[in-house]
Amino acid sequence: MYTPNNSAINDPATLAYVMTEISFGALITPTPDGIEISHLPWIVREEGGKVILESHVARPNPHWKLAGTGSVVMFQGPQAYVSPSFYPSKQVDGKVVPTWAYIVVHAHGTFESFNGTEELHAHLGDLTHRHEAGRAEPWAMSDAPVPYLAALKRGIIGLRFTVDRLEGKWKVNQHKSSADRQGTYEGLMASGEQGVDLAQALASFPAAQD
Repeated sequence: MYTPNNSAINDPATLAYVMTEISFGALITPTPDGIEISHLPWIVREEGGKVILESHVARPNPHWKLAGTGSVVMFQGPQAYVSPSFYPSKQVDGKVVPTWAYIVVHAHGTFESFNGTEELHAHLGDLTHRHEAGRAEPWAMSDAPVPYLAALKRGIIGLRFTVDRLEGKWKVNQHKSSADRQGTYEGLMASGEQGVDLAQALASFPAAQD
């Protein structure tokens, strides 16, 4: 991934945290016939010093049969349009143009499939808890009839992705002058939820040297 202007983020803990927060990523696997892509929810965990991503696909989805092939899981985080009107420098010489701010993480590695009843039950339990835990009345797998869940589990295949390399890119105008960085921050803060996340990411970078 092209990462100019000090936009690369390489800290594994930061990247694991962001993947956990985004939760949804595209599994991308090259094949002799083209590129297979599946958009999936993921659980992120650490096992034996390795970052492990876990998800599942419908059994008819052929992607699981590509287990062992080098692949990438791409997590796209908050993104937003950045208007030239955010920059004070626009009033000086007009030499500004629109751009796009975004956060992405790419996880490189390989995956294996699993379909054991206990493994699938544990995976689905973890995935459900991850997204239900904050609700006033969280749904649990025990709320559904056992035979019903058993039938559904027969229709899916688990995927366990072992990460060999992580790369992240925070493109949030961190290379701009202090004045234009502040303008970017204020403009993004006013542009909505995703803009706020990007503004906070910009604030985490050291100030540019004017």
